[in-house]
Amino acid sequence: MSKKVLVTGGAGFIGSHVVDRLVNEGYQVRVLDDLSTGKLDNIQRHLNSGKVELVEGDIRDVSLLKESLDGVSVVIHLAALVSVPLSIENPTLTFDINLVGTLNLLRLGVEKHVDRFVFISSCAVCGDPESLPVTEQTKTNPISPYAESKLLGERYCLGFSERQLLNAVVLRFFNVYGPRQTMNDYSGVITRFLERCSQNLPLTIYGDGSQTRDFVNVSDVASAVLASMESKAKSEIFNIGSGKPTAINELAKTIIELAGAESEISYGQSRSGDIKDSYADITKAKKLLGFEPKVSLRDGLQALLNEKMVAK
Repeated sequence: MSKKVLVTGGAGFIGSHVVDRLVNEGYQVRVLDDLSTGKLDNIQRHLNSGKVELVEGDIRDVSLLKESLDGVSVVIHLAALVSVPLSIENPTLTFDINLVGTLNLLRLGVEKHVDRFVFISSCAVCGDPESLPVTEQTKTNPISPYAESKLLGERYCLGFSERQLLNAVVLRFFNVYGPRQTMNDYSGVITRFLERCSQNLPLTIYGDGSQTRDFVNVSDVASAVLASMESKAKSEIFNIGSGKPTAINELAKTIIELAGAESEISYGQSRSGDIKDSYADITKAKKLLGFEPKVSLRDGLQALLNEKMVAK
């Protein structure tokens, strides 16, 4: 009998790729998602085949969580309010979803004898790092309610694990991109740039464009999640990124080039809560999880553009 895995936020952009990989590896999968940002289309084929079970609802609903955790051995906790701008607009909602939801899941996970808990965090917990690359020991300095909520979530998870209530690991994702990433008011920069290029509209960069990010393909991220789930590591934090910095100016020019677009680049004021520079040291994940990013940014962007061409 294969393990049953609960993926919170499993109908979302990243979660659905994790679900794909779990199904391919023969796991029993249950998805808990309120579908506020996730899409049924992302997992519909698995629902149709009976390989994935969907529980529609909110991670703050304790009775629903109890039901969702029945028979579950592993929890992969992706569900969260992830937008930095929205967290600044509504910090109360951010903490309610990201902290209350996580604490409920941990507490009930202990009650239901969950063996493994994988908490998805963010490089945002480090804020503007004092030195680069960012390691797991880099001093944390969250500069947004979203980042603060993720840091506290990490501490909850590691605290439960260190008290041997359950085995938990924390994955700090850097800037994840790839197929199924949706376009909305709070979309990632790659999604926004691709959308603007498709209409030959200017690409707006907030700040001077010299700021750097570590863009990691969702396929590589899904591999890291499965590796962390199956590893013996516990009470550990892992950086999950490409290990390479990319300036936003460089990103914009590459997307314009690959898209064959005529878009110009325009600049606006830096936004509150935005980090200046960030990229990951992934040495620890390579050593303990066998994590090795395989998709280059250029190849990943080309695949995204090809997907959009097919969709048209």
